[in-house]
This record gives sequence, C-alpha cells and structure tokens, in this order.
Amino acid sequence: MTSAPTPTATDTPAGILPGDRAGAYRVTDPLDTDYYGVFADIGGAERDAWSRARVLISEYGDRSAAQWDAGDYDISIVRRMGELDLFVDGIEHEGLTALSPLAAGLINMEISRGDGSLGTVLAVQGGLALRTLALFGSDAQKAQYLQPIARGEVLGSFALTEPDHGSDSVSLETRATRAADGGWIIDGAKKWIGNGASGGVTFVWARVESPGADDHGKVRCFLVPQEAEGYHGEPITGKASLRGIHQAHITLRGVTLPANAVLPGSHSFKDASTVLYATRSGVAWSALGHATACYEAALQYSQQREQFGKRLAAFQMVQERLTQMLSELTAMQLYCRHLADLEASGGLRPTQASLAKYHNTRTARRIAATARDLLGGNGILLEYGVMQHMADIEAIHTYEGTESIQALLLGRDITGVSAFA
Repeated sequence: MTSAPTPTATDTPAGILPGDRAGAYRVTDPLDTDYYGVFADIGGAERDAWSRARVLISEYGDRSAAQWDAGDYDISIVRRMGELDLFVDGIEHEGLTALSPLAAGLINMEISRGDGSLGTVLAVQGGLALRTLALFGSDAQKAQYLQPIARGEVLGSFALTEPDHGSDSVSLETRATRAADGGWIIDGAKKWIGNGASGGVTFVWARVESPGADDHGKVRCFLVPQEAEGYHGEPITGKASLRGIHQAHITLRGVTLPANAVLPGSHSFKDASTVLYATRSGVAWSALGHATACYEAALQYSQQREQFGKRLAAFQMVQERLTQMLSELTAMQLYCRHLADLEASGGLRPTQASLAKYHNTRTARRIAATARDLLGGNGILLEYGVMQHMADIEAIHTYEGTESIQALLLGRDITGVSAFA
C-alpha cells in the first residue's frame, strides 16, 4: 500500500502555518438535484412560485445561521414573504393567488432547503392561520384579516396543542364559555404556538361550555387579538430546533371576546383536523427541502475536501454513501410529486398525506445523519448547514402528528382495526 506523501515546507504557501491550508468549503449552493427528472417538466406558475421562494432564500441565507444560533426571530422577514406572495399555500379563496398543490409544495421545499425556521413560518402563517380563516371565517373576519395575513402585515398563529394535550389534541381542555351578553370568555393554555407571542392574532381552538346550546361540548375556533386582556404569550426558550422562529406558551385567563369572535364555519374538532390534514402534505415537502440541503452539502463537501492525498469524492465508501442518500432523496421526490398530483385531482385521502409525512421525515433524518457523518468535525458547524437542518428535522418529524400517530392512522386504514387507546 502506498503512503500519502509527507508534507514539506515547500507545500505550505508563504504566511500560512503548516497544517492550516484548508479554507472554507462552499457547500450551501443549490444544485437542483433531480436524478429522475421528477420536476423536469415544471414551468409556468409552478416554476415562478419556486423562483420566488429561491429569491427569499438568496436574500436571507447569510443571516440564517446567525439568527438560528442566537435564537432570534426577525419578524421583518414575514413581511418579505408576504410581498413575494408565498403564504397562499394552495388555498382556494377569492382575493388570494391561485396556487396549485405542486407550486405550494415547491415553495415549501425551497424555503425549507434554505432555512427550517422559515419553513415553519410558512406553515404557521399560511398553512395553518390563513387556511383556518379562509375555510371557517366570517365575511367580516376575512375582510379584516385575510389580505393582511396573506401579505405578512399581520402575524397569524394557530393554537390547538396544549401543555397536557399534544398527540391527543382532540381532548383539549381550553374552554369557551358564553357570557350573559352573548359574548365569549376563554380560559386555558396552549403550547408550541408559532407566532403566538409575536403580535397579531391567534386562532384559538376551544371546547364550548354552554349547557343547553347546540354546540355545548363541541370544539370551535375563536379569533383572539394578542393584545386582548388576559392573553399572555411567552416565547419558549431552550429549544435546540427551529430556533429562528418564536413558539409560545400561551395562557388565556378570562379573555373576553365579542359574540362574533367565533369562526362561524368551525363546528367540531373535525374542522381542526381538516387544516392539519392539508398541512401534513406540506411537512412532507418540507422534509424533502431539508434532505436536499443535506445531500447537496455532503456532495459539494466531498468534491472539495481532501484527505490522504485525494478528495473525499474519490473514496469508495463516500461514493456509496452519496448513492444511498441520492436513492432516498429520489424516493422522497417521487412521494411529493405524486402527492401533489393526487391533491390536484381531488383524490388525495388524509392517510395518503400521512404516509408521505411518515416516510419523508424518517428518510430526511437518515440523510441528515449520513451527511453530518460525511462532513466529519465540520458537520457540527452551523456555517455548513447540515447540523442546523438535522436539528430542525427533529421538529417537523414531530409536529402535525408524530411518527407514532401517523403509523396508527395508517394502521387503522389498512387493517380496518383501530389501535388508538
């Protein structure tokens, strides 16, 4: 076996210390990896939507790691996302740009490729808050808030999860009591609420406590201005994932609302589930964006980093790992493309969205872990992106239904037997 040549003084450029020749590696450039040509036929409105998302990432990219590291949330970026018309998320409503499921997915993919916290901003502001208002709001509520939320001028949040009710959110305890004057009094707590402490409005899901009324015991949605007396949102600290967006622990103590604060189209927990089913597809696309960033970082790093006298890309083990990542990434792309086609045809079933989320977040975790390993010690540095994506994938793997919940939904669908406790 031939040994690598021993470095000599002449191998080291003047002014550079021995052993310190390596410079920074450029690994975050988009490569548009698409080995099967899954997106090769995309043009028109879909291509334009993808391009708008890339504009955002190109503008924001240099600030991403620094803000994630500091745990800062730059609210101004929400307005910029609105200016680029990125929040409409395939929502069909007069006054909102018509966006196909494929275009909405590509936006989600591209933004998550650049920054997972921004991907969550997209999911919260558009997929959850804007969709809830568009589906269930009154004409007056929509006239006041639909366009401002779509433009990012008003922050929107979706408050369903509670400290004691995550996966079993159907058992939520936040209550809405009818007041003597016909208004509402809200009491309860919510947790992990994106934008919940950032100013704006919160769509709070609560159980009606009104004996004798048709909706007694039902879960309905209420539009709550965050400046309302009794509403308090506190950003959750100590997060090791999605550090570039503030998620809040919310308390509502005797929050008094007018009668028209309820969204008239919301009548049961099934309506909340309708919103979650729609955003579940978005999580599959988001996972694809994260995985793409990790694979492309690993590929670019392997083409630049030298060890034992040659680039990493020349080692058999590295090529095998890159091939494995590419095969898994291609499967994720195929899942997402067919998911969009099913949704566009009106044939998408909720459990099909669950399968895509289940597959893609699990696969994204594997790709991220392989990429981090391939980058060696540099893999834990934020400047190379992989570690940030790896941490952020952990959040999307959990939200909009954990892996276990997706498995139980799918298991019930394919066996006809419910295993829920």
